Amino acid sequence: MLKTKIAVLVSGGGTNLQSLIDAQQSGIIKSGEIALVVSSSETAYALERAKNHGIAYLAVSKKSCGSQAEFENKIQRALTENGIQLVVLAGFMSILSADFVSKWEKRIINVHPSLIPSFCGEGYYGLRVHEAALKYGVKLTGATVHFVNEIPDGGEIILQKSVPVYKNDTPETLQKRVMERAEWKILPRAAELVSRKILKEGISYGLQRK
Repeated sequence: MLKTKIAVLVSGGGTNLQSLIDAQQSGIIKSGEIALVVSSSETAYALERAKNHGIAYLAVSKKSCGSQAEFENKIQRALTENGIQLVVLAGFMSILSADFVSKWEKRIINVHPSLIPSFCGEGYYGLRVHEAALKYGVKLTGATVHFVNEIPDGGEIILQKSVPVYKNDTPETLQKRVMERAEWKILPRAAELVSRKILKEGISYGLQRK
């Protein structure tokens, strides 16, 4: 069966990557397959997850590349060489340039740990998002999967899922609940939706731009 080739870009432990791998194995993701994992850190545990599941992987460090342009060139080469059609950002801590993103219109998705447009954009990542939610006093938060464009967290929303905020929450407890109840649920579902759409259109990244 023909499947959309997916690359997952990561920076840390790879819990969202694991949710995608599990979803692929359980059949939630059936229109796509994870063909490549790219980490911005050479020590990210996400690379071990890829290795343990027989998925091709590599680390591309911005520091060793010396510039944003070279960092993105190396990632682009890896994506092209592996025939990637969909890029999933799963805890990827580097912002991609407008030039890079423009080459992958409606082909990059990202999961963000809030209900966009709340607590999103430049500077909102990791625990900072949950700290802001608690400081503001919201009773509901959640996660959003969206297409990536040149504006941080500014692309079209694909899926959202809400999660309750409790009175005794800390940023850490809220982060865990949002991951378990929202991020790990909607990221695989969104990957399947977009993979299916790419297959239906019959247009891969390479074919589209020839």
